[in-house]
Amino acid sequence: MAKRIPVALAAVVVSVFVSFSASAQVAKSHATANVDLDARLKEVEGNPRQFEASYKAGSKVAAFCANCHGDGGNSVKPDIPNLAGQNPSYLLEQMHQFADGRRRNDFMERLIRALNPDEKIGMVVFYAKQEVIHKPVADTALVNKGREYYGKICFRCHGDDGRGNEKIARIAGQQPNYLNLTLKRYRDGSSIRQDALMAANTRQMSDADIAAVVAYVSSMK
Repeated sequence: MAKRIPVALAAVVVSVFVSFSASAQVAKSHATANVDLDARLKEVEGNPRQFEASYKAGSKVAAFCANCHGDGGNSVKPDIPNLAGQNPSYLLEQMHQFADGRRRNDFMERLIRALNPDEKIGMVVFYAKQEVIHKPVADTALVNKGREYYGKICFRCHGDDGRGNEKIARIAGQQPNYLNLTLKRYRDGSSIRQDALMAANTRQMSDADIAAVVAYVSSMK
């Protein structure tokens, strides 16, 4: 398990890390500009030796992420998503989106742009292998209502088990506040993460529907 860095120290470390890496990136930009990260991920996943080395490298990079996303990718902050157990190809795509501005978060953008290709691959490999820590169900009736709604709509993309696929996020066991905020942003059209299918499927959801689906999804294993 990665050792967590105190928040204040993490901010300083990341600032130095980003500044140093930004300079280093200029020197190696030509060497990494044409790296196909998706192809590289598949190569690593198909080679046990490379996978082990990538996993170890990713565990070190994840130390920078633990202050927000928690040790092993299990967030301790309800509005910040778990990364544990996330589909590696999906997670890699989100890194692409932060890097090119399709997703916006200044801290995340700077950190991801500072990572080299092997560090990015290592990070997604590491998080994909972590187990989600589940919390006990607080409201069984609400969970059952959410299960019914999920079984009519959400399963079509996210699967019966909520684990998605290479293109679709794993949402099983996700942080409830994060899920609630994300669903409302899609419904209200206030998210920079534009997705026509999510927008269409959330447009008619009431706050009560969202609360029920969140309760169920966050309880999924």
